[in-house]
Amino acid sequence: MAAARWPAIIGLMAILLPFAPFPARAATLARSPPSSTSSAVFQLHGDVYPTGHYYVTMNIGDPAKPYFLDVDTGSDLTWLQCDAPCQSCNKVPHPLYRPTKSKLLPCANSLCTALHNGQSPSKKCTSQQQCDYQIKYTDNASSLGVLVTDSFSLPLRNSSNVHPSLSFGCGYDQQVGKNGAAQATTDGLLGLGRGSVSLLSQLKQHGITKNVLGHCLSTSGEGFLFFGDDMVPTSRVTWVPMARSTSGDYYSPGSATLYFDRRSLGMKPMEVVFDSGSTYTYFAAQPYQAIVSKIKGGLSKSLKQVSDPSLPLCWKGQKALKSVFDVKTDFKSLQLSFGKNSVMEIPPENYLIVTKIGNVCLGILDGSAARLSFNIIGDITMQDQMVIYDNERVQLGWIRGSCSRSPKSIMSFP
Repeated sequence: MAAARWPAIIGLMAILLPFAPFPARAATLARSPPSSTSSAVFQLHGDVYPTGHYYVTMNIGDPAKPYFLDVDTGSDLTWLQCDAPCQSCNKVPHPLYRPTKSKLLPCANSLCTALHNGQSPSKKCTSQQQCDYQIKYTDNASSLGVLVTDSFSLPLRNSSNVHPSLSFGCGYDQQVGKNGAAQATTDGLLGLGRGSVSLLSQLKQHGITKNVLGHCLSTSGEGFLFFGDDMVPTSRVTWVPMARSTSGDYYSPGSATLYFDRRSLGMKPMEVVFDSGSTYTYFAAQPYQAIVSKIKGGLSKSLKQVSDPSLPLCWKGQKALKSVFDVKTDFKSLQLSFGKNSVMEIPPENYLIVTKIGNVCLGILDGSAARLSFNIIGDITMQDQMVIYDNERVQLGWIRGSCSRSPKSIMSFP
């Protein structure tokens, strides 16, 4: 979904476009029957600033080769830049994925139909032998290609590995921001949304893991990701029923009332979406302006507003800052209340960053400037808490704790 997945500030939900040809070369809700009791676990790397995203290493193909994929719960399609041959690709960490015709997903496949769902009848595959796609994100980044199927090597908690054949995008024409030739720190994107083409949904269909996802993003440049529900803490998790977003099939806990320092801002509840593909948190114009006003009104005279290329609203101290904790007492916590006993606490370290030059900046951005119609909880606000997307019980949960640990220690969380 949103920000800095590439060099842009926002790179949000995907919008399917017309196709191009492959080159001639707290609720307790009903649970679905369990498909597996194991989970796949991965180490994460990245940060909110300056990298702007968290990524996982996926081993794909036979023999398996490593690829860095940006973790995105705000879109469904997983894709790799690939040499099909490539018409427009960015410089990426690993050699481009090379498809073969035997790997092409036919147009008649149900995943192709699901991917194209909502398109007008005239938008069809250019060939029945392949499934074309073109996807665009709200930072104007895009990927054009075909769907392929290949083996994924997934490490399970029981120390075994499985190698399911999963479908994903082979992107041979990428446009990233304003420069299609930009250097990218990842090889592609890991789509973990709610749709059937999502890798999470495919793993459920294969009977490998339940349709449950969790991630823990550390402020220290690491974290962990898991598929399956046997790693979900059995207590202290704040659960909220998953709501149907009015703006699309995204992970939403519904509407929340926004508080500043535990005091209501007097605004109507705001629809919220959880999006690991968004670096920053985005509020609609009214709550954004209200928060900015409250923050500015409570600052000490030692902080002066200053221009910084990193973010729109920044301050400098009497000396260069090294950490958000240097100025934490100057800022108050925010709260999002989703109902009785369902509150997400947002302390200053979950909405501020300190830049390379030692300024402190607000990591909540004006969503209206990015043409968003709702509010996004991005990586900055999800740091150092496990966030759980439980599609089996149709609920979202979170629990605060350090994410700077190995995935093996997750069961002792927090």
